Amino acid sequence: MARLGLGVMEENEEKNIDSFAPKLSGDAQGPLVSSYNDRIRPLLDAVDELRRLKVMQEGIQLPTIVVVGDQSSGKSSVLESLAGISLPRGQGICTRVPLIMRLQNLPDRLLQPELHLEFHGKTIPTDEAHVSQAINLATDEIAGDGKGISQTPLTLVVKKNGVPDLTMVDLPGITRVPVHGQPQDIYEQISNIIMEYIKPEESIILNVLSATVDFPTCESIRMSQQVDKTGQRTLAVVTKADKAPEGLFEKVTSDDVNIGLGYICVRNRIGEESYNEARKEEARLFEAHPLLARIDKSMVGVPVLARRLVRVQAMIISKCLPDIVKKINDKLNVNLSELNRMPRHISSVAEAMTAYVQVIGLSKESLKKILMRAEFDEFPDDKEMHCTARLAELLNNYSEQLQKSTVVDGTDGNFLMEEIRVLEETKAMWLPNFVPRSAFLAVLQRKVNKISDTPVELIAKVWSYIEKVVTEVLMHHCENYPQLHSSTRRAAQSLVAKMKDKSTERVLEMVEMEKLTDYTCDPEYMILWSKFMEENNAFTEIMDDYSEPTTLAIEGFGEIEVGHLRAFPKDIRDQAFDMKMRITAYWKIVLKRLVDSMALHLLLSVRNLVGKEMEAEMVSEVMNPEHGGGIERMLEESPSVAMKRERLQKSVKLLKDSQKVIGMIMDKIAINVD
Repeated sequence: MARLGLGVMEENEEKNIDSFAPKLSGDAQGPLVSSYNDRIRPLLDAVDELRRLKVMQEGIQLPTIVVVGDQSSGKSSVLESLAGISLPRGQGICTRVPLIMRLQNLPDRLLQPELHLEFHGKTIPTDEAHVSQAINLATDEIAGDGKGISQTPLTLVVKKNGVPDLTMVDLPGITRVPVHGQPQDIYEQISNIIMEYIKPEESIILNVLSATVDFPTCESIRMSQQVDKTGQRTLAVVTKADKAPEGLFEKVTSDDVNIGLGYICVRNRIGEESYNEARKEEARLFEAHPLLARIDKSMVGVPVLARRLVRVQAMIISKCLPDIVKKINDKLNVNLSELNRMPRHISSVAEAMTAYVQVIGLSKESLKKILMRAEFDEFPDDKEMHCTARLAELLNNYSEQLQKSTVVDGTDGNFLMEEIRVLEETKAMWLPNFVPRSAFLAVLQRKVNKISDTPVELIAKVWSYIEKVVTEVLMHHCENYPQLHSSTRRAAQSLVAKMKDKSTERVLEMVEMEKLTDYTCDPEYMILWSKFMEENNAFTEIMDDYSEPTTLAIEGFGEIEVGHLRAFPKDIRDQAFDMKMRITAYWKIVLKRLVDSMALHLLLSVRNLVGKEMEAEMVSEVMNPEHGGGIERMLEESPSVAMKRERLQKSVKLLKDSQKVIGMIMDKIAINVD
């Protein structure tokens, strides 16, 4: 971490810690920490400024020392000793809001201390004599005059000679039983606030414990263990060591509650003692008391606590700051990208028309991709929007359905019976060995009529599907203009309905053409007919020779029963056989033509819909005064879009300000290193 100015900390850590020893000569109050503050101060300022900017609202956690403890554990006394000021005291909960304490050492002893409060966007100056009262007044303004609590933080800035460069968050003391004036769920409220602050991995938990209680029974220990099971983020401060010295050595050395960062035992300031006097008494206590003197000197005293906190704070900041910088940059890029994707705020009809034309253009391009070019990058996981594949499936099902209509009769003893009946009904005074064209057309028309509903059903399915696709694409591209949703849906429905009517008309025309006449230039017809007629001689032999079996195998027909045809005259049988083979060969051409024509028609219709019809229909719909003037409505930005735009703009500003803060600190560190 040398680039952050902290690399030398690990190399000379022990040497620096020794230099933190308090200076107690005379009446002067020696500094709790030494010039080490100068190295951590820029980074701590950066983190404090990010906290002031409320970057945590963006989901970016900051390294924080969080002070927790059961009610009356001595939290206030510890903080007073570190800051050298008096904090609110009294019965019940003294801290009713998260109190962010920013301590900054003034190296010049002659400079007067500077204190001020920050809350609700304002700064309230105060002094050492009135800081407690000022905190109470600010707390009342934030949390109300009663005894309730609030999650809104209050910041106390203390600039004073001799204080360690630290930023800590003091949270309300944990109480289970509400007193008069407190809400019944006070415990739950306090627990929620504490868990919010101590849960992030970036938080260091300063757990204040009273020497007068068993540590495992402390509620603050239970809470910290929920989020820090190994205790690697927890530092314990044991207060009131002078009140309960018996067994304290065993408590802090056995570590029954997993305090990974260790214990620091301190003596609370008593009565009117000055802070300098209190520190002297504390030093004497841990030197002379027969039980407390057993505790290692690296585990006792407010000065040791200050040194430990500064060191831990430096380590957590050095560890987290690069990740914070990355998260700020990533979040800013995401928000800028999202903001740029939003439509610009529209202030005139001309701008609205331009935006609407852009929506149409984007929609047309998307539809060309999915309906014509088989490109699905906009909808990679939505198979319903892979339109060319779905349309091909519909057409294949249509083809299979038509093929099923080509059921070869004959296996049930009815071979050629339909043809014979038609020939009987169409006979006239002409040569007997010709197949009457009227008979052929009669059979053809019956077959076409049987399948005439199938093409129409396909058209209904195809355009119903295309309507869903077109509507979804249009809604996707005008999602930021909810004012246009209803008119856009109407345009899509109207457009598809018109296209469907045209397709239905065209398909019915195709069916009528097939019924009108028998024509094809496809050579496959003659090839198939000739192949079928190769079995005519075998058919004639069976009909003439009664000793032959009464079944005939014809390719494409299978094994056919023909014995019943011996009862009919030869010329009728021959005509019926010829007509059967002709209609079978020609029907294959008809079905192929119905499928191919349908495919070509749908491809052309889709191209016309996207390339010609859609734009005109949508403009006509949105400009229709009977529908409320959709273009004018675009000038009225929807509340949801306006709120989203404002949220993103605020977030971008906050993150850019955060980038500037980090950049200035980096520059300052670089100058110091040079």
